[in-house]
Amino acid sequence: MPELPEVETTKNGISRLLKGRKVTTVKVHERRLRLPIPDNIKTTLEGQTLLDITRRAKYLLFKFESGFLIVHLGMSGSLRVVPSITPKQKHDHLEINFGHANCLRFRDPRRFGLVIWTENNPITHKLLSRCGPEPLSHHFNGKYLHNSSKKRRISVKSFIMNGQIVVGVGNIYASEALFRAGINPNRLAGEISLSRYLKLGSHIKSVLTEAIAAGGTTLKDFLRDDGKPGYFRQKLQVYGRKGEPCTVCSAPIKHKVIAQRSTFYCTKCQS
Repeated sequence: MPELPEVETTKNGISRLLKGRKVTTVKVHERRLRLPIPDNIKTTLEGQTLLDITRRAKYLLFKFESGFLIVHLGMSGSLRVVPSITPKQKHDHLEINFGHANCLRFRDPRRFGLVIWTENNPITHKLLSRCGPEPLSHHFNGKYLHNSSKKRRISVKSFIMNGQIVVGVGNIYASEALFRAGINPNRLAGEISLSRYLKLGSHIKSVLTEAIAAGGTTLKDFLRDDGKPGYFRQKLQVYGRKGEPCTVCSAPIKHKVIAQRSTFYCTKCQS
């Protein structure tokens, strides 16, 4: 599933190619996503200029002259900029042509993604209005995590993956940040000290920053906007390494399911 670094990587690539260009034609091949693609999306977008592309949580916000296109990649979605003559693939559900041979295609085999239109500020949309702070913003740090964790009787891993606490800390990056901070993912969020949360907040930022620089993490479904894989997988220290030696102490990496998510950690380095 594309997480924050993968969505940020997609945003950066698409923005470089399409920002400032005018939509020439729109083709909808399949409307049935998590929410249906609006019936009037063709007439709404054609002739409009793409002014900007931003990201909030794992949502991409395409700013046009009369509103915003909100896109979520779901479990298996991707956005690619390809020549308009490129043959349509089986799971290409939407294509937006910008002329100059630039065509933006939304592909989603599982159809859990969404593409919706709003004329209002997208931050106030019900899908985004309850999102927590961005992890790479100055609003997020270890002190904030500590204050938010008081009396919380859930695992610290579930806590930092809660989008109302902080957005975008997905399963892979939660495991990696907790390893770097030396915190066992099974620990209760409300029982962790301020000093340890300060380390965790810092490592969440560093893990996500490094992943963005590497173009995201390719495990199964994710490819970048140019169709190439992300390379952060080569830096993973615990995720997906069950039974392999810890990169620090050589103890075997453990695996456990926490809140229905696979969790990887070292029992010696994380307490």
